[in-house]
Amino acid sequence: MKKGISIFTILLILLPLLSACWNQKELTDLAFVMALGIDKGKDKRFKLSFQLVNPGNNYSGQNGGRGGQGLPIAVYRSTGDTLTEASRNATKKVSRRLYYAHTNLVVISEEVAKEEMEYVLDALDRDPEFRITSELVIARDCTAEDLVSTLTPLDKLPVNMITKQIKSTEVMLGENMSRNIDDFLTRLVSKGKQPFLNGYGLKGNKQKVRTVKFLQNTTTDATLSSEGLAIFNRTKLRGWVDGDEARGIIWLQDKLKSTYIYVNWKKEKDAIVVAPIRSKTKVSVLYIREKPVINIKIDSEGWISEANTPIDLNNPDIISEIDKLVEKEISKEILTSVKATQKLKCDILGFGEKVHVSNPRLWKKLEKNWDNEFAELQVNVKVDFYVRREGIRTVPFWSNMGK
Repeated sequence: MKKGISIFTILLILLPLLSACWNQKELTDLAFVMALGIDKGKDKRFKLSFQLVNPGNNYSGQNGGRGGQGLPIAVYRSTGDTLTEASRNATKKVSRRLYYAHTNLVVISEEVAKEEMEYVLDALDRDPEFRITSELVIARDCTAEDLVSTLTPLDKLPVNMITKQIKSTEVMLGENMSRNIDDFLTRLVSKGKQPFLNGYGLKGNKQKVRTVKFLQNTTTDATLSSEGLAIFNRTKLRGWVDGDEARGIIWLQDKLKSTYIYVNWKKEKDAIVVAPIRSKTKVSVLYIREKPVINIKIDSEGWISEANTPIDLNNPDIISEIDKLVEKEISKEILTSVKATQKLKCDILGFGEKVHVSNPRLWKKLEKNWDNEFAELQVNVKVDFYVRREGIRTVPFWSNMGK
């Protein structure tokens, strides 16, 4: 009996501790921030743009009908001397509590990226509600507010368009690579590896992309598009790389999944298009008289996606010659990318990290002046490429027409 009373007493004592929902948040009291834009105003105060989701206008019923006919998002703006002040000042305009747990995208203007990136990163990293896996991009030739406020016809939520497009171009084109807050911070605190981010811009009429009429058109007057890679030296934006130079950087990160390479054949320019589908990049360091030399080895294979010249792809000698031409093009592209980063004196390629790991003693001597050491590094590139498939046709159907 006493044992039963004791158990009952213990349960009675623990009962208050078992109560649930002590910190509950009602959905109707929250404003879900899907994207955050960070600009600087003329008064040098932070200007925040909050892309809030309109739940009623994004709901789809069983028959695919939309729950509302209004805009899928609402964008609110707020200012402050700090990000904390600007965020809290937004409560004067928004009837709900701003909720950052679902923020998928942070857009930072070029002005902020050049001067005050460290303050932004500290605020985002310190907030326990903010996810450091949020995509981080730099607004290029436009404001962060422009990107956050733009509507997209294909995706209901504009934030989804940007995050999915980055992943799509990473897979198909190789000029971008998904970068989040944690990726930036990891490179920032590492030895011998500088950060880089994706650039994004708005092309076309900036005013029309904010109206519901824009969503009803089959053609677009403006669109969001990826705009190269933003190169940083610690927390300062130093410059940009575009096109093939950006692709070479992704290749050197060993993150290239697929792309295309033009090859000249005989006297015809860009006559053959080869699509690499698998690639492996290895970077090693060789030391000559206490001077590091970087050796890059790339093994890749792909298929011929276009042949705009009469050519017999059944001939193994021709395939071997195409392999060598592709190797030459890739090597040239990689070296061009290396030189572009050396010109900016920003080791986003991680060569310094390789030196630090392989020779810590030498790294201690070079670390303080690594930006200049990196700019003068000797870099060697060796590429092995193999054409594995020629498509479903080995001879162009038109090569014998008229004969």
